[in-house]
Amino acid sequence: MITIDQHAGTMTVDGRTLPLESAEAFRILSNAWIDAALRVKHQYTFTWLGRPVIQLADDLLRLQEIVYRVQPDVIVETGVAHGGSLIFHASLCKLLGRGRVIGIDIEIRAHNRAAIEAHPLAPLITMFEGSSIDPAIVSAVKAAISPGETVLAVLDSNHTKAHVRAELDAYASLVAPGSYIVAMDGHVMEAAAASPRAAADWATNNPNAAVREFAALHPEFVHDEPDFLFNESTLADAMTGFRGGVLRRA
Repeated sequence: MITIDQHAGTMTVDGRTLPLESAEAFRILSNAWIDAALRVKHQYTFTWLGRPVIQLADDLLRLQEIVYRVQPDVIVETGVAHGGSLIFHASLCKLLGRGRVIGIDIEIRAHNRAAIEAHPLAPLITMFEGSSIDPAIVSAVKAAISPGETVLAVLDSNHTKAHVRAELDAYASLVAPGSYIVAMDGHVMEAAAASPRAAADWATNNPNAAVREFAALHPEFVHDEPDFLFNESTLADAMTGFRGGVLRRA
């Protein structure tokens, strides 16, 4: 249980009292906020340039920092849904003057496809419909990428450990040294594992578990929460829903 005394500037949790300005207090409150946000479906309230984007706002800001850092030629994203994330990434490519987006989903509903294809940023987007781990889909995606192009991969489809691990096996070879694979929502699932909206196994069956397993077998990929590009705070870590799910190819 968390108790906050704003007058004293302290927080009590599990019998410990922490100053509210401490990084640990902020981390604990951030995790509690993620749990509350999931319960009320907060991430289902945003759009990006007209399309629903089912992401936490902090996650989008931190993703754009990774995109700016890498300046990729291709952003491969598994999971399309309403297309907001595809539009988000395409808009960053447009602003940077380079890059395009490949989106993959097991089902791209007709009204979502129509809206994405009618969007002004549609020329920067290619979509493949099918399972992201289907060998035929993986081959088609790889064929759409030219040798030497810098790829950034964002995994945001089926969030089970087995599926994300299979996506890592399928797409990691596309990622060039210095670029990243970002497995979304692993920390969301870990932080909200006790929520009524969570499945019983979220604490262990999540993208971060797949990332840890993959990294242990692939030393060419390292856990790397990117440093802040700007930081005048007392924090050292980003409070994203995908923390723990970022791999950089060394």
